[in-house]
Amino acid sequence: MSAMFLALRGMNYRLWFAGALISNVGLWMQRTAQDWLVLTELTDNDATALGINMGLQFAPQLLLVPWAGLIADRFERRHLLIITQASAALLAVGLGALVLTGHVALWHVFAFSAALGVVSAIDSPARQAFVSDLVRKRELPNAVALNAASFNTARLIGPAVAGGLVVLVGPGWVFVLNAGTYAATITALLLLNASTLFRTPRAPRGKGELLAGFRYVRRRGDLLVLFIAAFIIGTFGLNFPIYSSTMTRIEFGLGAGEYGVLSSILAIGSITGALVAARRERPRLRIVFGAAGLFGLACLLSAAMPSFWSYAVSLIVVGLASTTFMTTANATIQTTTSPVMRGRVMALYMAIFVGGTPLGAPIVGWIASEFGPRSALLVGAASGIVTAIIGVAWMVVAHDLRLRYSRRHPRRFYFTRDGQSREAATSEIAITETIATKGS
Repeated sequence: MSAMFLALRGMNYRLWFAGALISNVGLWMQRTAQDWLVLTELTDNDATALGINMGLQFAPQLLLVPWAGLIADRFERRHLLIITQASAALLAVGLGALVLTGHVALWHVFAFSAALGVVSAIDSPARQAFVSDLVRKRELPNAVALNAASFNTARLIGPAVAGGLVVLVGPGWVFVLNAGTYAATITALLLLNASTLFRTPRAPRGKGELLAGFRYVRRRGDLLVLFIAAFIIGTFGLNFPIYSSTMTRIEFGLGAGEYGVLSSILAIGSITGALVAARRERPRLRIVFGAAGLFGLACLLSAAMPSFWSYAVSLIVVGLASTTFMTTANATIQTTTSPVMRGRVMALYMAIFVGGTPLGAPIVGWIASEFGPRSALLVGAASGIVTAIIGVAWMVVAHDLRLRYSRRHPRRFYFTRDGQSREAATSEIAITETIATKGS
């Protein structure tokens, strides 16, 4: 089997991949329909309300991080995921019923978003850590990348389907259909061969285990810089529903169908980034920060696009860069973290990554409303560029490097320590990254 799809050779991972793909399509359908419901039916193109709705979905991940991570490390993850998937399905049915009966109000959507956020706070670290139960350690980076490919393939399909269904039957039926897709993940979890799972040690019961993840990350400089990068881009950069919905509605004066198309085009680049990441044997920090810089430049390009279709094409680069950043950072953290700590570290990472959304999304939404969608995109661009600068600075300091000019190759620069050749410095950085990948 091709190295790009190495993890799929295991039956358990194939079942999980298929179930998650179907469920993720439904998730993206609901997100698209819900954003459009808030923006056009429950408010008068109020991007601030859209930002608040996004924030409520992610705030619980920040508030519940110590408990969510410990739950993922202490309890059987397969059973935990069955419970969270069933809970999310019930919430989708409830919101769909309110919309279909004509009783929905903005505060209802906010309440359901917050409730789904609580479910996601438990689900996310368990889901992230569960991948290590499905594959061997050497296949883990590939499995993480394929998960991202699945998620973004769903982003390609779900918004386009939702855009059409919102026009034809309204958002209520989209929510009901999403509830049905959770059955795919639950079925896959029930069909897994439990005897062949690669079970990780469970967190012991005892004093201090709740905060052990914080102490573990504090001692790891490489994890700390990744967490800082995730916070900056997650808070101010990855607000795609705000960018695309406001550019579609406010800047170009178009409707739900075009909004769905934008989300799907963004996914083209995201899938490409995920599949390229799947080919790499190991994740590297320099790829993380290079992708952050590319994301910033891509957002600048998008902000300058004069027409709907030129803007849409620019989103391919935005999607590629953002997914490369997210996938490589995720794989780096998972492969370098002690198995017994993985749930708590991933809970902390996800909380920082998406927990900044309650802060960033309303701010970005307000900027889009007051100064226009293009100004909101400039905020995203700044987040990527600042993150890249921080990452390069950390690597220079951590490796005690100096920037030098290459006489052999004009217009090329490289990092090296004092007295080192270019080849020696490059080799040393590669060795250091390899050690980090092995979990030193």
